[in-house]
Amino acid sequence: MSAEIVNLRQFRKDKARLEKEKQAEQNRLSFGRSKAEKSLTRTLNEKAEKTLDQGRLEKSTEDD
Repeated sequence: MSAEIVNLRQFRKDKARLEKEKQAEQNRLSFGRSKAEKSLTRTLNEKAEKTLDQGRLEKSTEDD
């Protein structure tokens, strides 16, 4: 009956590496967009804002 001997320091380091890799994968999914994708999103947002502003009614500042 012999158990596998494990170096706890190395085990902790491996576990920390796995956790960092999981976090990195999550960050890549959340923030990892190409420059083209960012540019496209910015352009679409600007177009939507411009379209919205075109339909805005201006209130007159004069008191009648």
